Amino acid sequence: MTLEKSKAGQTQMKVEMVNQIISILQGIRFGSVEIIIHDGKVVQIERKEKLRFDTK
Repeated sequence: MTLEKSKAGQTQMKVEMVNQIISILQGIRFGSVEIIIHDGKVVQIERKEKLRFDTK
């Protein structure tokens, strides 16, 4: 694999990761998103969502 193809693949992975994070943020009302990084690379994205009910 050439260096150019490797860089293009890495760029595509980054774009996909950013799109996934955006999608998670757009779909959550209450909760949190945690991005886990090891050695400077994103290895995991966690979504914790809370459901809230109006009891009044």
